[in-house]
Amino acid sequence: MDSQPPRERRLEKNRKRLRRGMYLLPSLFTTANMAFGYYAISQAMLGSAAEPWHFDFAARAIGFAIVFDMFDGRIARMTQTTSDFGRELDSLADVITFGVAPAVLAWMWGFRLLPPLPDADLRVRLVQVGAIATFLFMIAGASRLARFNIQVNPQPSNPGRPGKKYFVGMPIPAAAGVVAAIVHFANGEPLAVWWWSAVWLGLLVSCAFLMVSTWRFYSFKDLNLRGRHPFRNVVFIGALIASIWYFSHSVLFFIALVYMLSGVLARVPHVLRRRTTPPPPPAYQGASGLG
Repeated sequence: MDSQPPRERRLEKNRKRLRRGMYLLPSLFTTANMAFGYYAISQAMLGSAAEPWHFDFAARAIGFAIVFDMFDGRIARMTQTTSDFGRELDSLADVITFGVAPAVLAWMWGFRLLPPLPDADLRVRLVQVGAIATFLFMIAGASRLARFNIQVNPQPSNPGRPGKKYFVGMPIPAAAGVVAAIVHFANGEPLAVWWWSAVWLGLLVSCAFLMVSTWRFYSFKDLNLRGRHPFRNVVFIGALIASIWYFSHSVLFFIALVYMLSGVLARVPHVLRRRTTPPPPPAYQGASGLG
């Protein structure tokens, strides 16, 4: 026989109902992430030289998906509703939205719609190599997610303590953001010069490499949204939001490239220092070579 009073039973029932709603809330953000990814894929497939706004819409959808992806994990942690199901759903959503969607957009915008060239074989080769590069981008992003899911405390190659302050390798939403920001910067107008497609090819391969690398990228996870902050931080965030609202093409392009280059610039001094440091003297060995 239940010894709990009716009022306590009702309160316990309400708490359980609220907990189910809490678990649903971060999953709704993840579902919105997937919805934007699906929309980006459909818009990229509809894009053409006559209707470039489809590519711009696809890039904008990826940008909105990045915002939702930033909040689903934070909301789950803040409401203490993290779960294995939520983590797996988030990873699958990221593969679709930040792997497949930018790969399709990058291929259609940068290679598939190239105009006829004097050398027809060159155009065919560019389209084929572009398909390989965009596939590398997608598989590198999926590999980056798989590594992130199984590693507990990965060690970055360049200096810095591992932990929540840094990602090991460029996160897949940032790589997708680079693709989306560049397409948005061009107002969706597809590339029409073959050497720009060659540059685009190099950028996609670079993003793929950075995702599977062990280089350090800032994670922004140490930012405490619930704590007190100086007033200047509020002013800065407000100015940043206003800048993105009115000058999204230039500001997002700048932010995406700066974040991408931040991991490279953090790695270069470590490489140069390692090359200039003389190796330690060899240990003394006897005549027999056995010491």
